[in-house]
Amino acid sequence: MNGDKHDPRRVAWVTGAGGLIGNYLVQTASAFADGWRVIGLTRSQIDLADFKAVATAFRKENPRLIIHCAALSRSPVCQGDPDLAWRTNVEVTKHLAALSSDIPLIFFSSDLVFDGNKGNYTENDPVNPLSVYAETKAAAERLILENPKHTVVRTSLNGGTSPAGDRGFNEELRQAWQAGKTLSLFTDEFRSPIPAIVAARGVWELAGKNQPGLYHLAGAERLSRWQIGKLIASRWPQLSPRLEAASAKDYSGAPRPPDSSLNCRKVQELLSFPLPRLSEWLAKHPEEPF
Repeated sequence: MNGDKHDPRRVAWVTGAGGLIGNYLVQTASAFADGWRVIGLTRSQIDLADFKAVATAFRKENPRLIIHCAALSRSPVCQGDPDLAWRTNVEVTKHLAALSSDIPLIFFSSDLVFDGNKGNYTENDPVNPLSVYAETKAAAERLILENPKHTVVRTSLNGGTSPAGDRGFNEELRQAWQAGKTLSLFTDEFRSPIPAIVAARGVWELAGKNQPGLYHLAGAERLSRWQIGKLIASRWPQLSPRLEAASAKDYSGAPRPPDSSLNCRKVQELLSFPLPRLSEWLAKHPEEPF
């Protein structure tokens, strides 16, 4: 965790630095985080649920910004252990928000806080979480937004390359095809997927603007799971990827929003670059191991 104590730049903490978005925030800091000395916090370095240890580290490092990406994000795990999900996603967030009461904190939330009955959600639309994971995110959002210095960023499916190799939606698909599986993907469930490197750039720009509040930051293209799968399959022809169309109506697990696509007009007005359509971004970046 320790950086160069003689570095004059302000310290920014990024929690969940071993995950997908957190790792991209750390890796892109040299390009996008002007004026910040970024310290990435991983689970192996510090247990965010050990509030005493976190408070000690906070006093030592004296961060002037926290970007909180760490979460229990696997919906089936949250559904199976609501208490763990609440401790990890809400209580940890509450503690970090208290520590950072006088500095900016940017909290990553999810499009899944919506019930998906209409899509193209704006920041003014009411949330209606359907799953335990979504409930914890909605509860954490409320805590964060109690402080006018703090920011909630709702995002959608993020893709890219994670340290563990299984955090991006694209990595999950690729792993299944490498194992020879045929994937059943819904034609009637819609999201706004975005490359994590783009989400990271957007968050660093938001941090630089210092205009706290609630923002949607996702891709500019509404895509079904089936459409997403076909885009990723075209990147990996050597795996002979197999897909079959399916309907969310036949799914028997926890409730899923049919259309949680996000309207990102508010944040787009602050950003120096256009949020991309995933299909166009993939076409322009054939070298990315997406």
